[in-house]
Amino acid sequence: MKSIQHYIVILTLCLLQTTRCRAQSANVLSTDKLRQYVSLFNTIDQEEAVKNYVPNDQSFEWLAKNIPLFDCPDSALREIYYYRWWAFRKHLKETPEGYIFTEFITKMNHAGKYNAISSALGHHIYEGRWLHNPQYIDDYISFWLYVDPKHTVQRFHAFSSWVDDAVYNRYLVNLDKPFIQKNLLALDADYRKWQQEKQLPDGLFWQFDVRDAMEESISGSRKEKNRRPTINSYMYGNAKALAEMAALVKNDTLQRLYQRQAAELKKLTLDSLWNKDDLFFEVKHENGSFAKAREAIGFIPWYFNLPDDKAEYARQWDQLTDTTGFDAPWGITTAERRHPLFRTHGSGHGCEWDGPVWPFATTQTLKGLANLLTDYKNQGRMTKTVFYDELQKYARSHTMNGQLYLGEYQDEKTGEWLKGDNPRSKFYNHSGFADLIISDLIGLKPHADNTLEIHPLIPEGKWDWFCLDNVLYHGKILTVLFDKTGTHYGKGKGFIVFSDGKPVLKREKPAPVTIRKF
Repeated sequence: MKSIQHYIVILTLCLLQTTRCRAQSANVLSTDKLRQYVSLFNTIDQEEAVKNYVPNDQSFEWLAKNIPLFDCPDSALREIYYYRWWAFRKHLKETPEGYIFTEFITKMNHAGKYNAISSALGHHIYEGRWLHNPQYIDDYISFWLYVDPKHTVQRFHAFSSWVDDAVYNRYLVNLDKPFIQKNLLALDADYRKWQQEKQLPDGLFWQFDVRDAMEESISGSRKEKNRRPTINSYMYGNAKALAEMAALVKNDTLQRLYQRQAAELKKLTLDSLWNKDDLFFEVKHENGSFAKAREAIGFIPWYFNLPDDKAEYARQWDQLTDTTGFDAPWGITTAERRHPLFRTHGSGHGCEWDGPVWPFATTQTLKGLANLLTDYKNQGRMTKTVFYDELQKYARSHTMNGQLYLGEYQDEKTGEWLKGDNPRSKFYNHSGFADLIISDLIGLKPHADNTLEIHPLIPEGKWDWFCLDNVLYHGKILTVLFDKTGTHYGKGKGFIVFSDGKPVLKREKPAPVTIRKF
């Protein structure tokens, strides 16, 4: 006999689908540009070496049903927004145990069942939270919580993860409380397993760089139990999320437990991993000494708003635009360019995190920068223009030999994909992009209550028009647009927000806004 909870979930999904269909006629953007882009992308991938759940010839229909639409004057951002959704779709697999998303398009020896790898799980959930059909991500989360543990060789903990944070941030988009109720205890058990495996007596977590999916780094080791900004930031974000989810289902015991864990981990990270001499969050070795290397992983604490809002911490971000720091022609480097060991750790056959540009790290850094610009008063030298320029540079890096391409990692000066046109590297699903457009550039900030917050990071005067459309949020279809003259979209002049086709906000220009009961 099916539970009442099961029927509640089905009813919720039906209501969401009904709302979506009702609002379709109110959308500002048509799917014509999406169709044009998909046709182009399919032409580039004529051989289609791997076909998963949605083959190329069905990709337009699937994308049209599932993704928000985006339009702006910047052709690179617009094209790569759709390209990344098109590539993301290629990794969706239907298995006998539900849907999953793969990381590599080809079979990998270190993968688990169905070629599943957990290293980019957080990126996948953040990206996939905007899909209209929730089943794909529901199944994918359930795979790691319930299917992988049944295997003799489990893969979930092969890599560090911010899964709890991602699950909660997805909840903020769809408000699927039954999903949280169903999975909270499994997420709690998984956190406790991380504590058993990786937490040191002093309370901090340790990790090998290879298990952070960042092998061959300047500070890293495959043997030494280093305290790293990565896993400690992830576990802080996970603890915060678990506290919120526990409060949601009125589990006071878990709520207090994880509130205390988050507070303790924040203090430990600030006290132990902040190098006051280098003004940077750095790796600390087993002997208690800092690695003395500024690496992109030092920006990860802001992904979870871990640092206090102090000028001292904000000064770290000055390194982002320093050409001897992390600023390179093709993107944000994974280590500071001035370091004597920059680009010296490459294994020759594996991966290299000692300087090259990695989309995985770029996504994390840009999310952290967006949080700094949105949630902090102390922002150092960072501005909306810095965010925009780095996001655009990221978009323009999706190229090889004049064609669109997404690979593993790039030379910071030439843009060369350092594994070449390796079949395993094509459409590498190890980062995010669409979520950076939706939640950070346009600035749709999900909330747990009936609130719509928008905090755009588009530099003032940069665009005369833009539109984010067909966004499924809290069961309603949202449209966020700006039309300086009112003639581009014909929906009125200024910054306008529609909910299910009805205007709920109108301002002269894009600016931070909070809308209640939209």
